[in-house]
Amino acid sequence: MNHELPFALAEDRREFPFFLAPVAGYSDAAYRALCYEHGAGLCYTEMVSAEALVRHHPITRELLQRDPAETVYAIQLFGANPDVLARAVEIVAAWNPAVIDLNCGCPVPKIVKSGAGSALLKEPHRIGEIVRAMRSASSVPVSIKIRKGWDAGSENYLEVAAIAIDAGACAITLHGRTRAQGYAGTADWDAISKLVQYSSVPVFGSGDVFSPQQAIAMRGKTGCAGVMVARGAMGNPFIFEQIRSLMQGAIPSNPTPAMIAEAARRHLQLAITYLGEHTACIEFRKHFCAYTKGHPGGAALRAKAVTSSTFAEFEDLLYRFASHT
Repeated sequence: MNHELPFALAEDRREFPFFLAPVAGYSDAAYRALCYEHGAGLCYTEMVSAEALVRHHPITRELLQRDPAETVYAIQLFGANPDVLARAVEIVAAWNPAVIDLNCGCPVPKIVKSGAGSALLKEPHRIGEIVRAMRSASSVPVSIKIRKGWDAGSENYLEVAAIAIDAGACAITLHGRTRAQGYAGTADWDAISKLVQYSSVPVFGSGDVFSPQQAIAMRGKTGCAGVMVARGAMGNPFIFEQIRSLMQGAIPSNPTPAMIAEAARRHLQLAITYLGEHTACIEFRKHFCAYTKGHPGGAALRAKAVTSSTFAEFEDLLYRFASHT
């Protein structure tokens, strides 16, 4: 197994390979900055359309924004055309990412219909062509994120990984589900372990990491070089601090409502600097739901949050949440 990361992390995080995964609608500049402040080893952008980039779509470029607090970050691209992805790499290389990741696992129908995301698992050789084109476009390392396969009858992750590695991929992230599963059922960590034994490049694991204990357990059980935390980090930037506590032999403490409210407030303040108050508050509605999920009194506050559209309204809700015992 290869545990040596093929890209540079910040000096104080080189021994902490626990990353915020690319999550559409969530891992924007504001939330990445917050997770980075809470100790994430590396944070990935939301997946960015290569087609939109080369067409100079302004909103797409907003996804590449990085807060000064996030000294190192990763960019994830999606697309199906090797030439377009090569041009997209030339563009995003200017943002100085540590690594550029190719999404070969997104199960969303809109992405799949375009031939991108998990649709690429049906065409392993196209993945090789894309990775080779991306590698030729800049010196920034290129990795890929995949699923086990399209469905239970076509689990070809070992073949896909071999082709990608031969084309120059520096690392492989495996989400232990097929495209057909979506996010249902249980992630197959045994598949991650098998890929670790098979691969000549570092393998990162993804799937069913909702707690610091699960993050440590995934790495221990599979031998993966790093762990992607996706849904487990939504509304919970504290998970990275908790993982570090566990690594150091301490029992991680749970954040209090006041601590959660303070993190959420900072998140919204950061978002406003990038999106303006109105758009940031609209986008923050889903984040507020994530922050308060599972907490006493959260349901009543979420009912109000879905119609809130100003910082003052959210500040009032967060004050009420922090005050709840």
